[in-house]
Amino acid sequence: MDVVVYIIAGAVVGFTVGFTGVGGGSLMTPLLIFLGVPYHVAIGTDLFYAAITKSSGMVLHARKKNIEWQGVLYLAMGSLPASIATAWSLNYVFQDPEQYQAILTRSLGMMLVLTSLVIVFKRSGSSPSKNDFSDANQQATLGYKKKLILVLSGLFLGVFVTLTSVGAGALCAALLLWLYPHMPALRVLGTDISHAVPLTLVAGLGHFFWLGNVDFVLLAYLLLGSLPAIHIAIRLA
Repeated sequence: MDVVVYIIAGAVVGFTVGFTGVGGGSLMTPLLIFLGVPYHVAIGTDLFYAAITKSSGMVLHARKKNIEWQGVLYLAMGSLPASIATAWSLNYVFQDPEQYQAILTRSLGMMLVLTSLVIVFKRSGSSPSKNDFSDANQQATLGYKKKLILVLSGLFLGVFVTLTSVGAGALCAALLLWLYPHMPALRVLGTDISHAVPLTLVAGLGHFFWLGNVDFVLLAYLLLGSLPAIHIAIRLA
């Protein structure tokens, strides 16, 4: 019965990620914890789940040219080093998962609240236009300040996504909408997912190699449901 539940959970979250770009952590991690998976294992496993699930979405968005690669680059310049440093620090400072579970729990609660607020306010705001954005306009508006904001925001995401597996989707999407108010929704989604893939992969590898927080059997069940679902969702989006 647990196997079926995990496959269904993977499918539901995978479809949500494919359609909206969010939910990889904010839905899956609390769901795994509710199903009895320990906090640290739920976070580490979900990071790998998000990386693999979103990678298939990234490929589809790349084929449709829905990715702003310059934004992905500057976000990753902050997020990837921060993720590595965070996982290494947890391993260096704490010798047992129970010792840092309080940090994970509090960080997870904070990120879930923050992500929920971002989703609510994003839905209440105006939607980006589908027609008034061009690569030339975007390149002209991405000045030094915006590049710095992207790097610093990536640093924040790198730390807290590694601690919680939450925020790579909704928070990054909100940032992109703020920096690129005329970017089409599908391009925001593709850029968001394309940054989440390397971030969650690096964070997941940190949890695996340094912390041992990944259950690969559980991961396989989740992927059985999610990979077909995300393909369907992206084609419908």
